[in-house]
Amino acid sequence: MKLAVKTIDNKAAGEITLDKDIFGAEVRKDILHRMVNYQLAKRRSGNHKVKQRHEVSGTGAKPWRQKGTGRARAGDLKRNIDRGGATVFGPVVRSHAISLPKKVRKLALKIALSSKVAEGKLIILDDVKAESHKTKPMADALAEFGLTSALIVGGKEIDVNFARATANLPRIDVMPSAGANVYDIIRRDVLVLTKDAVSDLTEKLKG
Repeated sequence: MKLAVKTIDNKAAGEITLDKDIFGAEVRKDILHRMVNYQLAKRRSGNHKVKQRHEVSGTGAKPWRQKGTGRARAGDLKRNIDRGGATVFGPVVRSHAISLPKKVRKLALKIALSSKVAEGKLIILDDVKAESHKTKPMADALAEFGLTSALIVGGKEIDVNFARATANLPRIDVMPSAGANVYDIIRRDVLVLTKDAVSDLTEKLKG
């Protein structure tokens, strides 16, 4: 499977051969769905918290005697029916992470990459470097590709000027190859990979 390679100025820079097993996998939406759920659940902070009965500030003294008053029995005034009392069965600090086998996660990334190839929405760049950190020249360069919503994945490190130049562009995300993930790939319309990114992802997903 061969694709044309472009420069950041949208000029031809040769061709690249993509691994069929990684960029030509069968697209399965069920696997993508499971992976997105896994990612979004794992990144939830889970720090929501309400005060339970033992945490509410107040006296532990019995407010009235057990019998004879005509009122419901009470051990203290920290019950959920009391003003300023505790919350019953409220949220507590916990992890929302769900488990997903490593093989499925690996397969999901292959499918995400393959889906962009199948849709014709994969662009291969020779490299992503910028001479200036200014946003306007970079916006003009990306406009040559017609990019309005894209994820750009570079090599192991992203050029500082390029990162700064794209930082203020809406719906344009930039990350190193180590950060490539299913959710960010499918949430943007176009996937842009550098040759280094292709090499890194192929090495990571091979076998």
